[in-house]
Amino acid sequence: MRRTGLDPARARRDETLFALANGSLGVRGGLEEADGGSDGSFLAAVYEQHPIHYHERFTGFPRHTDTRLPVADGQRIAVSLDGERLRPAPQDAFERELDLGQGRSSRRSVLRNAAGAAVEIHAERVLPFDSGVAGVDLLAIRYRVVSLDYSGALSLASAIECGHEAAAQGDDPRIGVASAEGLRLLARQADERGAHVVQATRRSGVRVVARQAHRADGLRFDGADVGEERVAQRYGAQLRPGESVTLEKFVAYASDRDPHATDLPAGAALALQQAQAEGFDAIAARQAQALARFWDGADLAIAGDAGSEQALRFNLFHLLQSAGRNGIDGTAAKGLTGEGYEGHYFWDTEAFMLPVMAYTAPDVARAMLHARFLALEPARRHAREMNHAHGALFPWRTIAGGECSAHYPSGSAAYHINAAVAYGIGLYLDASGDLDFLADFGAEMLFETARIWPQVGHFNPRRGGAFCIHDVTGPDEYTALVDNNFYTNRMAQRHLQRAVAAWEQLGRERPQRQRELAQRLQLDAHEVATWRRAAESMFLHYDDALGIYAQDDTFLDKPRWPFPPREGEHRPLLLDYHPLTLYRYQVCKQADVVMGLVLAGDGIPVEVKRRSYDYYAAVTTHDSTLSASVFGILASEVGHAPQAEAFFHDNLRVDLDDLHGNTDHGVHMAALAGTWLGLASGFAGLRAVDGALHFAPTLPQRWDGYAFGLRWQGRRLRVQVRRDGVEYALLDGAPLTIVHAGRRIELSADAPQRQALAVADVDARERFPRPAQALIFDLDGVLTDTAQTHYRAWKRMADEEGLPFDQHVNEQLKGVDRMSSLEIILRHAGRSLSAEQKQALAERKNGYYVEAIAEVTPNDLFPGVARVLEQARARGLKLGLASASRNAAALLDRLGIAGRFDYIADAARISRAKPAPDIFLDVAAALGVAPARCIGIEDAAAGVAAIKSAGMAAVGIGDATTLAQADACLADIAAFDVDAFVSP
Repeated sequence: MRRTGLDPARARRDETLFALANGSLGVRGGLEEADGGSDGSFLAAVYEQHPIHYHERFTGFPRHTDTRLPVADGQRIAVSLDGERLRPAPQDAFERELDLGQGRSSRRSVLRNAAGAAVEIHAERVLPFDSGVAGVDLLAIRYRVVSLDYSGALSLASAIECGHEAAAQGDDPRIGVASAEGLRLLARQADERGAHVVQATRRSGVRVVARQAHRADGLRFDGADVGEERVAQRYGAQLRPGESVTLEKFVAYASDRDPHATDLPAGAALALQQAQAEGFDAIAARQAQALARFWDGADLAIAGDAGSEQALRFNLFHLLQSAGRNGIDGTAAKGLTGEGYEGHYFWDTEAFMLPVMAYTAPDVARAMLHARFLALEPARRHAREMNHAHGALFPWRTIAGGECSAHYPSGSAAYHINAAVAYGIGLYLDASGDLDFLADFGAEMLFETARIWPQVGHFNPRRGGAFCIHDVTGPDEYTALVDNNFYTNRMAQRHLQRAVAAWEQLGRERPQRQRELAQRLQLDAHEVATWRRAAESMFLHYDDALGIYAQDDTFLDKPRWPFPPREGEHRPLLLDYHPLTLYRYQVCKQADVVMGLVLAGDGIPVEVKRRSYDYYAAVTTHDSTLSASVFGILASEVGHAPQAEAFFHDNLRVDLDDLHGNTDHGVHMAALAGTWLGLASGFAGLRAVDGALHFAPTLPQRWDGYAFGLRWQGRRLRVQVRRDGVEYALLDGAPLTIVHAGRRIELSADAPQRQALAVADVDARERFPRPAQALIFDLDGVLTDTAQTHYRAWKRMADEEGLPFDQHVNEQLKGVDRMSSLEIILRHAGRSLSAEQKQALAERKNGYYVEAIAEVTPNDLFPGVARVLEQARARGLKLGLASASRNAAALLDRLGIAGRFDYIADAARISRAKPAPDIFLDVAAALGVAPARCIGIEDAAAGVAAIKSAGMAAVGIGDATTLAQADACLADIAAFDVDAFVSP
């Protein structure tokens, strides 16, 4: 990744994007010679605890929260010419690069003094995954100064700077509201041999040592400075044009949660001695080798789209470098690239990030799970806080292991985090076959977390003894404290099944370990049998009328979101609406049922997945960066290829292009993981089912091909997809059986297998005749033809305003309301107008249209309309009109059929135009008929999409290809026979 030119406005974003990390230390990508500002360094183990203040505190509420604190920043190197401090300036030459293959950042830039004399800076840095000393992290910088036209004294002041406080988190409830003082400075020292500081937190008991040393070429040591919040070593030289000097700087960090630890300085000193002996090149080479091993198994390629390939590589690189690899520290939502979310980690660590590591870097996945194991004891304490007599409940957000969420409806109530951890354990075990991990760590986590489900659910006699789970919150935080959340129940079912399987496997292969755990945890076969019974009888709420899984017991009974969309940039609803307002409607923040169908969808008919996808796509705002990738994966599976591609690309550059406006706070780790999953699990159909790899590869329209690598049970596998098929290549290891498009195939090393691309054969259409109580019609193109009337009115207005407008643009207006149509015309013309100007143009067009419809008569009805309406009335069906036209009532009156309709929608009251389902839902509600008992009849693709999103059956009038989403398609309304579509 390269950046040319220095733009102060995007400095904070670039500090995030060019950050380096190794899973325990992260250093933002600032400029060595610049002032610190928003730059900084972070250790995953360094956090502060401070109390959460409530006006009303109840039993079990968290009493404190953790906040990541920036540690001493060792990247600073101030440059002075003849005593004048130089800083980067936007007008000077500047270019930087992040080498994703070697894990190295490099920069070339020019600095000038007041007289205009210039020096060129060549700066490189690496942050190796392995410093060579256990428990110590190392930052290595090579800083070269070349004189372009300067003659005189040069001074480099290499410093460690302290005094950074945690960044204000603001009022965004997604991030947190904590603030914390910075670390205390306990000791500082600097001389010719080195410089160091010792810092400590004020309450959490964490101590940090940061120590620096150098190798200099062409520089002399000029002295050391010890300031109030800073230590520095100064180096000097006399420069002439063309001459250069080089300073290699090494900064070692060591930390311990024991405030009395005494070995930190010695460990840091040893790491520095080794670094000085090796030099920058050797350290960089070691890191390059580590990255080469990773990319050797995980390399990917996109044929025909270099930009997407680069973005995927960038995302995977950042995920790898910030993932916890020491087995101690958790993997935070923003990685180690910033302070967003206070450095907390959540459920998405195991649900999104860990799966990518399980497939590409299993050793990292193991370390991530071991970090969770170390948090098992705090999870037991949290379970007791939540009144559970036994078992463990992992907290919603944490650093040290305790619950840090003060809002329990969308925090502690999200019990599905236990299932996410179990999912991560299961996937890692499938991918690695690591029985030692299961015996030593995994089984205990599975057992202790499984124990919670019988305490939050019961075998409900009112549902035939089905196991029901109560008052929990699923991934959708706009719906809280519900019974039988589908995602939670489905994932709990899988969790319980995995726990039972682990118990049985230990009994067969590690019986002594099973007995030890049973005795220590007081676990017996009866309790395991209860888990099995709960899994087998888990209640998964299926709605027969809609043919979908209900998100919970009451979700489908609520009204749709009624408020108009906010104009301008996307803004999450939670920033403007009280949580209770959100809870009262069918509105989802992110994938919920859809998430369950992706992570645990095997065994569910693809037609049900398709209908569920269609329904929930219409009520989901995607206010979370976790949402798009999940919807895209399911869209691929159910045959919605264009939507799958759109979701993939919506998520692909979420940080590179700062699509959510908060990349300054750090990368979105789960969203980055979601892009790899979008490629592998979405387009390639990757699933792990019963310990076997399943694929169903498809190829996005805009690509010529793609390829990716993964590791599975000690083997490397390469998947390459092209227009003419897919090739599976087992690069090493024993033969492997995989499943391609439902068919098992055998792979062996050096014998690639070629197969045809998968075809998503999904017929989720409703069947006719079907029970129905109402018919809801569109107007234009269904009952009469006003398209040319609209066209002439728009054309007249457009010509008057000098806006290009033709039949091609007019086609895009079909089924779209007046203001949305105007927006399309303006966008096509590249024009931007004020709201007042838009309103005036829309009213002018409407005036022209009203003039024209005065000439309409009953003779303008399409053939067959009168018969269909009479037939429907004879069957006792209610009739509604869902037209985007605000003149619909007047037009029906001119056509002589207004009295035939029970309700005509007022388009002026509808907040969202088609393809949103609002107008069809409005008509159904006014008729008093459930959407599932309505049949919508439309001629526009947007209208058909609106009908399907409303949960109704759709009949298209017109071209079957254009209206492919319709359940049935007729050439015209005259072909509609009520008896053929409505059952007696």
